[in-house]
Amino acid sequence: GLMNVTTPGVCKLYSQWSRCRPLNYTDHQNCLLFFRPPLRGLSTSNSRNSPDSWFKSLFVRKVDPRKDAHSNLLTKNEESNLYKIQFHNVKPDCLDSYNKLCEEVLPIIHADKYYPCELVGTWNTWYGEQDQAVHLWRYRGGYPALTEVMNKLKQNQEFSAYRKERGKMLLSRRNQLLLEFSFWNEPVPREGPNIYELRSYQLRPGTMIEWGNYWARAIRYRQHNSEAVGGFFSQIGNLYMVHHLWAYKDLQSREDTRNAVWHEDGWEEVVYYTVPLIQHMDSRIMIPTKASPLQ
Repeated sequence: GLMNVTTPGVCKLYSQWSRCRPLNYTDHQNCLLFFRPPLRGLSTSNSRNSPDSWFKSLFVRKVDPRKDAHSNLLTKNEESNLYKIQFHNVKPDCLDSYNKLCEEVLPIIHADKYYPCELVGTWNTWYGEQDQAVHLWRYRGGYPALTEVMNKLKQNQEFSAYRKERGKMLLSRRNQLLLEFSFWNEPVPREGPNIYELRSYQLRPGTMIEWGNYWARAIRYRQHNSEAVGGFFSQIGNLYMVHHLWAYKDLQSREDTRNAVWHEDGWEEVVYYTVPLIQHMDSRIMIPTKASPLQ
């Protein structure tokens, strides 16, 4: 937020700085823009002993250099997996036909070594947004692999026909490109039956490293029942978005597992420090389709 600059002292200081001309509405807005509190991650000038250092600190900020990009600090450096998550909102009367169409086409792409991609999982949302399909793909080799797959699929007439038929059944669709956190296990096929929970967190900008630091320690509390499937953060699409994917036998198992973690020493601290980092959060309970490697 901004400082409260409606007090006479601060506005007088601004007026003196602007050669004491009268303050009109535009000047007042400029005053609001200039007199901001120091931002997180920014440091003031080192010349604190000079008489005008306080005044200069209002206008001059020096950004602390960052050693590396967030994506390099949080991912497995020895791997270059890229993930794509797709959210398809399907016309309510078309969901069965949509699922059948996907079951005919998606496993073929998954099994064909010509395409350097894998279908990690495909689901229908049970609780959350209704009549929604969620697909998670992995591209081994990162962005070059994604580009290769997209170019090859453009030449695939069967896939083009699939997209055309699929388009008739959709209300809307969106996707995100994701990287996986280094401290999560890579998602691998599992036998069912399971239900899956996709918990999505919109973080405050600038807090991804903090989130990663806390969850690097917290993930050990959530491994007792093998419920942790995968953890990802966005690179393209909605930014500062985190997705945690969990598997449970049923809703009661989910409830019991989540309640039991509160008895773990240290879990309360993780919740205490990570909740303020969140702007918005959402939960989907999903049922895997027949074509999903995660059952």
